[in-house]
Amino acid sequence: MYDWGDKRMSNTPAGIASIGIQLPPLFMPVTQLAKLRGVDPNKYTKGLGCKDIALCPDGHDAVSLAVGAAKRALSRWDRPLEDIGLIALGTESAKDMSRPLSAWVAEELGLVGAVRSYEVKHACYGGTLALRQALEWNWSGASAGKAALVIASDVALYSRRDPGEPTQGAGAVAMIIDEPEVASVSATSFPFSSPAFDFWRPVGDSFPSVDGQLSLDCYRNAVSECFGALIGDRDARSVLSEYGAMCFHVPFPKMVKKAVLHFGEQLGWSAQEAERLYREKVEDTLEWNQLTGNAYTASLWISVARALVGLREGTRITAFSYGSGYGAELLELTAGPAAASAQWVSDVEQDLDAREPVDMGGYETLRGHARASA
Repeated sequence: MYDWGDKRMSNTPAGIASIGIQLPPLFMPVTQLAKLRGVDPNKYTKGLGCKDIALCPDGHDAVSLAVGAAKRALSRWDRPLEDIGLIALGTESAKDMSRPLSAWVAEELGLVGAVRSYEVKHACYGGTLALRQALEWNWSGASAGKAALVIASDVALYSRRDPGEPTQGAGAVAMIIDEPEVASVSATSFPFSSPAFDFWRPVGDSFPSVDGQLSLDCYRNAVSECFGALIGDRDARSVLSEYGAMCFHVPFPKMVKKAVLHFGEQLGWSAQEAERLYREKVEDTLEWNQLTGNAYTASLWISVARALVGLREGTRITAFSYGSGYGAELLELTAGPAAASAQWVSDVEQDLDAREPVDMGGYETLRGHARASA
């Protein structure tokens, strides 16, 4: 457990003041991918829990997604752009080995001057680290009344016929860290890390490499460690009943379910009780993830954004972040007054309504463009 609260210099509450989401303009149902690859569609739909792959056309990337999400978040915030004093972008979709993605985004937004700007990389955990850093910057008093713009943005693409191909996806979530109108974030969090090569992409490689079984084992272990730290020596049923929803990083939906059921088993619960926990606290939070695929750093925050929709002020949720390599952290959020109206829902509805399907030939063409630009 790490508690920043003991070190705070500022008593001003801080949390998520505004959320913006941007999804790509193209998609492909995984059933179409299964047909292209000569695979039983049930392997992707029932086996992995996937529905659609979100795809970026040529000219769209993690930067354009991040800019779109940021503009939407800023449009719902009642302070001027000049009041942003920090921009942190979590991603593993780098454009350059030196220049941070935050610089491209800041340039598009016209965000210049006395602003701390940087990129955070730790696989899918990077967006959460950026959020925590922004919160701690606020809590320390170093923000001097300024707000932070935190963005998680990624495009996930695997090599042809890779087991991860049906889990591909893309998306961006932007959050303004200021007054906790949408949600406050507890200063106490529960991190855990253990170095491993479960997922990696060496410099120069176009696509990542994955040790599938090791990745699942690492993820499950991190869930057990982080939630175990949250529960401590208290009764697990009582602790988990306090939360309206439990959000997770979503490599693919069935991986989340397996981790929850495994944790229930470790607690000594019956399979039925663990299944009920998943159904009541987790399943609904995966709705948008099933339509976007794995958006790496944005994946957890797409789930959190979905979970916050319509929540009564004061309702608490958990957010489990995981990044291969590996590091994890469990956060607690409390819904603020703006969660009830959940204006960011319009972002998702607009993008889902406007996006166009890609046929098998178009998908292969996109793959060629993506490899050429990697």
